[in-house]
Order: sequence, then C-alpha cells, then structure tokens
Amino acid sequence: MSGIHPFPPNSGHNVDVNLAAAVARNAHYQGGVTVVSYPDGDLTFAQLDDKAARLAAQFVDSGLGDGDRVAYVGLNSPAFLVTMLAAFRVGALFVPVNFRLAEPELERVLTDSGAEVVVCEEGHRAVLENVRARTALRRFLLVDDDPNVPVGADAPEFWELWTDVIARAEPGNTIAVKGLDDPAFLIYTSGTIGLPKGVVLTHGNVWWNSVNVDTVLDSRRGDVTYAGAPLFHIGALNSFTLRTLARGGTVVIRRGFDPECLLDDLVTLRVNTMFAVPAMLAALARVSGALDTPLPDLRTIVVAGAPVPATLIEAFAAHGITLQQAWGLTETAPFATHLPAERTRDKVGSAGIPMPHTQVRVVGSDDNKPLKPGEPGEIVVRGPNVTPGYWRNPEATAAAFDDAGWFHSGDIGYLDEDGCLYVVDRLKDMIISGGENVYPAEVERALSAMPGITDIAVVGAADEQWGETVVAVVALAEGVAITLEDVREYGSAVLARYKLPRRLQVVPAVPRNASGKILKAEVRRLVSDDED
Repeated sequence: MSGIHPFPPNSGHNVDVNLAAAVARNAHYQGGVTVVSYPDGDLTFAQLDDKAARLAAQFVDSGLGDGDRVAYVGLNSPAFLVTMLAAFRVGALFVPVNFRLAEPELERVLTDSGAEVVVCEEGHRAVLENVRARTALRRFLLVDDDPNVPVGADAPEFWELWTDVIARAEPGNTIAVKGLDDPAFLIYTSGTIGLPKGVVLTHGNVWWNSVNVDTVLDSRRGDVTYAGAPLFHIGALNSFTLRTLARGGTVVIRRGFDPECLLDDLVTLRVNTMFAVPAMLAALARVSGALDTPLPDLRTIVVAGAPVPATLIEAFAAHGITLQQAWGLTETAPFATHLPAERTRDKVGSAGIPMPHTQVRVVGSDDNKPLKPGEPGEIVVRGPNVTPGYWRNPEATAAAFDDAGWFHSGDIGYLDEDGCLYVVDRLKDMIISGGENVYPAEVERALSAMPGITDIAVVGAADEQWGETVVAVVALAEGVAITLEDVREYGSAVLARYKLPRRLQVVPAVPRNASGKILKAEVRRLVSDDED
C-alpha cells in the first residue's frame, strides 16, 4: 500500500457538511416548500436562504470570516435560523445564547466567546446595552420584522434594524466549504464551579449525530418537526431541527412552550417528530383530553434532559404514544444513547443503548476500567459526535478526556445485562429542573452573600412538574427571618430565574464534615424529612 494516500479524493473524507450548503440546495430544487412554520412569519426554503445570503453579505462587509463568532440573543424564531445560516455561510461560529441569563452571566458568555456581532430581540436589548462596553461586540442588529416582538422607539443609534440591514444587501453566492473537523457552534454550559464553559461543536459533530438519529429513529425526508423547547439547547436544536432543514422538511417554531398550543399543533400541522424534556410532556398530559386525542402522524418523540418518570411513560404508552428516552450532553451533540421504541415498556427508566456510531462505557473511578453489568460508575463516551474540547480552556478539555480519548461525562450510571444504560446519579450534584442544568455551587455562591444568611447548601428535590426543583437549606444569623420570596428577589439580580430556589428550609446549622465540606447526603435527608 506504499505510496497510496490514506484519504483519496473520492473517499468522502473531505466532503462539505456545511448545513448552509444543504439549505441552499433545497432552496434551488424545492424553493417553494415551507421550511419554517411560525405565527405570522412562515418562510419557504427560497426565502430562508435569501435572507441568510443577504445577512451573510453584511457579515462579510463587517469583516467577519472564518473562525469568527456571531451571537444570537432571543427566543425561538426564524431570525435564529437566519442568523445561524448566515454565520455558517461565512465560516463563522454561531453562539446561541441562553436568553434566561442574568446580566453577569450574559457578560461572561459574550466576553469569553469574543463575539463581534450580535443579533438580538427587543426583550433582551436592555441587558445587552448594559454589558456591551465590556465585550468585543462592535455591531448590533435588532430584529424588527417579527410581529411577536414589537420594537420600542427608544433604541440607541448604535442599533441597526434587522430589516434595513437585510434589505440593502445583495445576496452572496459564496458558501464556506466546511469539513468534519471545522467548528460550527459555540454553546455554553455551566462548569462545576458555576462558571460557563464554551463547548465547541464541529460541523462533523452535528453531521454524525444526524447519521445516528437517521439510523435508529423513524425520521424521514419531508418530516414536520416541532421545536418548542429552547433552540439554544443542543437537544432541541440538533435532535431534529437541523436535520429537518437539511432533508427538506418543515420546522414548526414556537417561541415558548404551551401545552394546549402543542396539542393543537400536533393535530392541525400533523407533526411527525419532536424533542421534549419530561416537564413538557407532563404538562401536555394534564391538558384535558390530550391523551385521548388521535395523533396518527406523530411517529417519534425523543425525551431527554432529565430522567423520564415511569408513570409518564406508562400514561402515554397506554394511549399508543411511545416516549423514547435518550441520554447525552451538549458535549455529545447531543445523543450518546437512545432507547428503541420497541424496548420502551420493558426497559422503563433506561436511557437506552449506545448510538450506532458512538461508544459508551461505565468505568470505575479508580482504574478507569469498564465495570460489570449492574455496577455503577462514571459514564464515558467516545465517537465522532463528541466535542473536540472547550473554547480557550485547555485545562477543562484535558480534565474531561482521558488518554484513550474517552469523554468523562460526570454522570454515574450502570449497564444492565442487555447493555442498556441507566443513569442513577451525577458526580457534580447537578440539578436538572425542567430540562435546565442547575449547578448547586453556583447558586450557593450567589446566595451566600445575602445579608442574614450564615451558611447555605443547595440540593435538588423530586418535583412532579419540573422533574427536580431547587431547594436552599440555610442557617441564619440570630434574630434574622427571611422568606423564600426574599431569597428569590435577592438571587434574581445575578441568577437566571430557573436557578432560583423554589423551596427554602431553615436549619440551625448546615451539615459539614471535619474539613468543612458540605455533607450533601445529610442535606438531602433534611430536605426529605421536611417533605414528610
């Protein structure tokens, strides 16, 4: 074999997997097909591609190019997709920002990413104005063509109106060629001490996840998929949304989740596929008559972001609706495992088996060797859908990967005799509330400065609506009395609302060991006793 190139030109190794090129192809061959279903704002493939091409031309005029970052701050909307595709056209990384972030959190993400251009909705303009001077941002576009988000009349002059920017541009024909290893997304997730880390996801990570999904899930060309969970999460974004854009289907975009609206969409728009977190489906089940409504077009519901209660799986299954649980992280783009539809009822509670092109193991913390079935250990993942690392954070990258290339998830689980994964705990004590990750250390740090609180521990407790809820266990200074409302009001200045405690428990002293570490097991026991 001497002299033969390891990847000859026709091997596919250098294939262009830029999603913007796939959308442009669909615009050429099926331009009149509706790709975005949105209240008072449907778009065909031709319209979506034209807007992205015009915005990309403006990005080029701004000096943006390969490897630069473009941020988006707003709810689910067509503008989200247009901004993403425009960034991909010029070779930039797209930074979808969690719209729930408080001001210090938003500043950290924008500063760390080094984004130079931001597209923003009116509801988030004020907080961006407060932090802009401490970021690298130099161009600010305000979405003004969405009837669901009216624009105020007091925007400072440095804001450019979205419609003006797009209208005056000539659509460019050039789309950056992107291979499997080229970065596409920069998505932020909190670190173990509460500071956000930027997860780099490549075009290849996205593409390989799509191959996994196509292989094991009943998704088809031309599908109608529902996007009601926040698209800044990789779960909602790369479960079906991106693949639907590439395969010529329709994405039903909803700015937020409403269970009655979801039921109506499932029926009237004949939705075929959707991603959901358990809290969404629990809310749907509470809608009168929802589980008795025939949904013959709905083939695939993937549920992730939190463990799915067995009662919820059984309730839907009894009405002919199969919930397929999956497990993964932002770092796995997102799915590492999936429970096949035919195993849903006999493997209730399992997160399933590894995706076809993804390896999953459970290893011991001492020797990093695979454990026997039933033995709990850390879940590790390896495959082409796994992130190459964290943005400008070699220390975090090195800590997450071992010498054999396995990504250490920080989650504890076990494999049964059939190779099905069960997630049982989290090494980092992370709380998952309504599909959102909450890190106790971050909340503890923010609330420990509240006057009157002498010590604090934060844990999660089971919650029927949210999966888990945030509980603050506090010790107070003598003579001090505080309420849950007081704590939430104080925390709202520095924490997103979903991170704020929903329960407060006052104790004489927070349990700690001799070295001063919080005894989380003891804290959870206190919380459990308080429920009884």
